[in-house]
Parts: sequence; structure tokens; C-alpha cells
Amino acid sequence: MTIEKTLNGNVAELKLAGWLDTQSAPELEAAIGELEGEVTALVIDMAQLEYISSAGLRQVVAAYKRMKGALTLRHVSEEIRNVLRMTGLEKRLTIEP
Repeated sequence: MTIEKTLNGNVAELKLAGWLDTQSAPELEAAIGELEGEVTALVIDMAQLEYISSAGLRQVVAAYKRMKGALTLRHVSEEIRNVLRMTGLEKRLTIEP
């Protein structure tokens, strides 16, 4: 998986590409951990994300908690949206087209 990080004021955007699974989840955890204290909102762009496992979902939930709910998922594929729907996360997270 690759992660491209962009900062725009107090909003950070992480663009994910590839598979977010057990092997790559620590990379996302580290990228989120590196966010500056001034960052108050996080956007995770999933346009190039092909797959997400339970370990990846765990990191998304951790990001949601760290950002105190100021987390937006953008460009979520139908496959990943189905996983979010089945786990009930679709109702809790902000998902943009």
C-alpha cells in the first residue's frame, strides 16, 4: 500500500492506494500518528484503495477516535462501502462520493 499525505491548514488528507490489510495497517497507523497537533480534521481518500481488511477497519476507527469524529472517507468504492455497511461503520462515518 502507498500513502500520499497532504496538509491544507488544519486538514490532513491521506490518499491510500493498494491493499489496507494486516501487513499495511501499521503504515496507516504511523501516518496518522505523524499528524501535527494542529490537524483537526482528516480526509482519507480511498479512490485507489482496492481492499480493506479488519485490521484496516481498525485503523479507520482509530483515526475516527483520534480526530474526535472529524474524519471523512472520500471516493469509497462500492466493494469497500459494502464492508463498511456490513460492519455498521457506514452509519457512523462521513462518506463522500
